[in-house]
Amino acid sequence: MARTEQYGTLIVTGASRGIGAAIAELAGAREFSVAVNFATGEAEARAVAEQIISAGGRACAIQADVAREEDILRLFETAERELGPIKALVNNAAITGGFARVDSVRATALARVMAVNVTGAFLCAREAVRRMSTKHGGSGGAIVNVSSRAAHTGSAGEWVHYAASKGAIDTFTIGLAREVATEGIRVNAVAPGLVETGLHAANGAPDRLQRLASTIPMERAGTPLEVAEGVLWLLSPAASYTTGAILQIGGGR
Repeated sequence: MARTEQYGTLIVTGASRGIGAAIAELAGAREFSVAVNFATGEAEARAVAEQIISAGGRACAIQADVAREEDILRLFETAERELGPIKALVNNAAITGGFARVDSVRATALARVMAVNVTGAFLCAREAVRRMSTKHGGSGGAIVNVSSRAAHTGSAGEWVHYAASKGAIDTFTIGLAREVATEGIRVNAVAPGLVETGLHAANGAPDRLQRLASTIPMERAGTPLEVAEGVLWLLSPAASYTTGAILQIGGGR
């Protein structure tokens, strides 16, 4: 018998793999109904949703490219129709744009990074606020943006463009948190450091975690589950007096 969900519907963008998948699966175990968003990787996203369902939760996989406003509108409408009222959002979808120095970044790559990482997060948050804000007749909720330690380190020689997009996310988190603080919505961010995902190999640096481990005070990379735990705390009632915070999850780096 499926258990009854407690916290309402959560949308996790970019949830087919890595940190997003870990967030979605942990949220499902903690009684959210989970909309598992993906742009590509349908089989992986459906597997995440099936994992949640097989454990007694509620979930569905929804394709949407968060760089496209019409896709975001469809994502929210489908999640509401399939799972019920939106009560939480995790803006996790992001791309790095690949390794490149600033003097070799292409305008097209930069535009795509900003469209996915910044504009997509803004528009997803806009749709969440329209549904959750007491100003709009909602009953409140929570938003967690996935930033990065790169916003503070700058990622020189690797992906300053990606780091800059995450710096924008930090500013966005603080501003939106203050804007909706009296409307029943808490807005926070997590800033992961080096995490064991396929991102590094996908960008052509499969040895990156091992190479940079010595720069981390804890001398190891983190896991997607460790990041997911921080996200779920920020979504939970245990963080009821926390908004505008950027939780560093980077092993001290």
